[in-house]
Amino acid sequence: MEKSRILVIGVTGNLGYQLAKASLQYSHPTFGLVRETAFSDPNKANKLQSLTDAGATLLKGSLEDETSLAEAVKQVDVVICAVSARQIHEQKLLIRVIRQAGSIKRFIPSEFGSDPDKVQITDLDENYNFYTRKAAIRRLVEAEGIPHTIISCNFFMSFLLPSLVQPGLQTPPRDKVTVFGNGNIKGVFVKESDVAAFTINAVADPRTLNKVVYLRPQGNVYSLNELVETWETKIGKKLEKACVSEEELLKKIEETPFPGNLQFMFIYSAFIKGDHTYFNIDPSSGADGTALYPEQKYTTISEFLDTLL
Repeated sequence: MEKSRILVIGVTGNLGYQLAKASLQYSHPTFGLVRETAFSDPNKANKLQSLTDAGATLLKGSLEDETSLAEAVKQVDVVICAVSARQIHEQKLLIRVIRQAGSIKRFIPSEFGSDPDKVQITDLDENYNFYTRKAAIRRLVEAEGIPHTIISCNFFMSFLLPSLVQPGLQTPPRDKVTVFGNGNIKGVFVKESDVAAFTINAVADPRTLNKVVYLRPQGNVYSLNELVETWETKIGKKLEKACVSEEELLKKIEETPFPGNLQFMFIYSAFIKGDHTYFNIDPSSGADGTALYPEQKYTTISEFLDTLL
């Protein structure tokens, strides 16, 4: 693999940390843009120390500081942004700096979820702008002519899967389970470290240039009914099932105060509307990450559920 000088923004977050680790594991010169305050936070400081020990170069700065952004961008070929959803719009200054530098070979903006151009809940999202903000950043990157790759991994395994898609629970149920809709629509879960590995594979790949890389690994695409059946097999017990219809789920979204209703909204998107899987990948604008990198190992849903027994 061609070695790239990679800057990761958001290295103290769960995904950003995994991205930096994967970049180092693939022997790319790796940089992290870090706020000054992160060094005084014990949890963040531990992550930063481990990255430094592994060979990463930490640069002080933030998405609000144009000078630090420009200095960091000058030192690299690839920029990966992994900030949280609430910071999506803060990438605008970064995009301007990248355009002005003119030297970045690949920018991977902070999406890492459902493809906002494919979600079918635009009317619902008007109240939260979760997907529309991501789409707006994508349009800006395209308009500026910045070479880019989008990673669409749908759900992280740390989100919803530890509870078997049961909002409010921290562990999988052992007696009763709720199934949303008919339970047959399939969603996708990918472990953060695996998302990071696929992302680093894509950074210098000409096949991913200006495309969306979709992650749908075999063994990671499950319906709610399949999830329940798999868990029942593992615990050797049948669960009592309650069904929540589409109408009932929409009512829950409406009646539950924000941000408590976001889990319900994501469940509606994935397991009612099928936003993870309803479409085929268009080779002119997208690519199947697991087909591109068949040698890349990853954790399956069944393997993850084994850790919850």
